[in-house]
Amino acid sequence: MKLELNPLSAGMPERFTIERMTAADINDVRRIEMIAFPTQWPSDAFYNELHNNRSAHYFTGRLGEKIVAYGGIWVVMEDSHITTVAVDPDFRGRKFGELLLARMIEEAIERGAAWMTLEVRESNVLAQKLYRKYGFTTVATRKAYYSDNSENALVMWAGDLRGELYRNRLRGIRLQLGQ
Repeated sequence: MKLELNPLSAGMPERFTIERMTAADINDVRRIEMIAFPTQWPSDAFYNELHNNRSAHYFTGRLGEKIVAYGGIWVVMEDSHITTVAVDPDFRGRKFGELLLARMIEEAIERGAAWMTLEVRESNVLAQKLYRKYGFTTVATRKAYYSDNSENALVMWAGDLRGELYRNRLRGIRLQLGQ
């Protein structure tokens, strides 16, 4: 399924689309990962996620043909976990990360998830604000979680994803995003 979106960016010449990640996308995804994160996944991790993990669901965000964002989730029964989300720094501030997050939440719901969790750097206040917009709350802190600088991670959860209140929240956000 290919999702075409027109985020609130006047004069954008190309459409932003979200598609399922394929093995052909891995080099572009790794390029973004290398500039977006201080530490990267092992070189074969995305391939293994796509081909060997039945719980994994990964997406790319494209502006025209260029991959500018990616993200992934695991869905195991009623639980889902955001494993990674990144936007190329040259394309941040255009709602691409938010559109990708919304798509991953919808995927989790479609696959039967009632809960979603993630870890986020304690210093990443912008991401925390976005996650709170989508109903995530901080439930714990993982001390020295990140290996590059021993920064703490906040563990955030969103619940009752299949409930009417959460569906109304998503519907309202989608309207704000112009979808």
